[in-house]
Amino acid sequence: MFKKIIMLFVVIFVGLISAAVLLLQQPIILANDESNIVVEIKKGQTLSQLAYDWENQGWLPSAKILLIQARLLDSAKQIKPGEFEVPANTKVYELLTLLTQGSSKRYKVSFIEGTRLTDALARLEKSPKLIQDIQPLNTQTVQAALGLDMLAEGWVYPDTYVYHSGDTASSIIKQAHLRMQSVLDDEWQTYLAKLAQNDIEKLPYRSAYEALVMASIVEKETGQVSERTEIAGVFIRRLNMNMRLETDPTVIYGLGENYQGNLRKKHLRDRSNPYNTYRNKGLPPTPIALAGRAAINAALNPAAGKNLYFVAKGDGSHYFSASLAEHNRAVRKYQIFRRSKDYRSAPVAN
Repeated sequence: MFKKIIMLFVVIFVGLISAAVLLLQQPIILANDESNIVVEIKKGQTLSQLAYDWENQGWLPSAKILLIQARLLDSAKQIKPGEFEVPANTKVYELLTLLTQGSSKRYKVSFIEGTRLTDALARLEKSPKLIQDIQPLNTQTVQAALGLDMLAEGWVYPDTYVYHSGDTASSIIKQAHLRMQSVLDDEWQTYLAKLAQNDIEKLPYRSAYEALVMASIVEKETGQVSERTEIAGVFIRRLNMNMRLETDPTVIYGLGENYQGNLRKKHLRDRSNPYNTYRNKGLPPTPIALAGRAAINAALNPAAGKNLYFVAKGDGSHYFSASLAEHNRAVRKYQIFRRSKDYRSAPVAN
């Protein structure tokens, strides 16, 4: 009798194991005949909660079998937050491997060179699956989040940043800030090394931050890579000669929301605008845009020459002049006589 009971337990045990193996080898059941499903795991969620939710949703054959597998493999605590795409032919036993070792779905947000911090924040605010942990998301709250004692304008690096579902806006802002610090310091240290070796002449910057301010102006003045060092050279010579920079983008930045698309004489005469480089000498108080490495490099490696002026030719490039008389002739040629519908001061984006 005892042997029969043992045999019965063995048969039941073997049967259970066989059933479990069959379930583990069963393909994931997908609702609505979709080719795959997206599994979203949030921070703090347990595998037990998720497994029963998936079973109730109708695509996981057995939550208990999955949890038994996880316990045997000690992998329940190894699941990662994020979004994971589960293909239709995925077996139940393969699901844990996908959740613990697979790559979660990635999203991207891009900060564009030459745009303002507010533009970058607007992109960040519209980014899907991103936790908006800075509220409200504006230049003041970003300044506080980065621990800056100055405006945050210019302090995030323009680039494309990859993130996963559940990541925070602050994590991307801090990543972009660290990147800017690294790029600026790298370019500044290279400049100081050349200066120490007498390879270059000293530039009129008191700090790397002032080079960043100049880089932001260069970034706004031209989209032509070949012109960046030439424009930087013009502004450097003006600083060295105690001339005003007289650059429209700084005035426009200072006007903020008051700028309605048309720069007027009253704007150029306004001394109360600290960014009005037509009235105030030297650099503006802060950067006016996000500057990339190329613009920073140009600000620290300006082209040599005698040019002190430039004017947009209408095709995205500029005409450079060494004298005011030549500049005035260029203005009449390119901006007065050639004004037309296709005139533009920046190149067409590709």
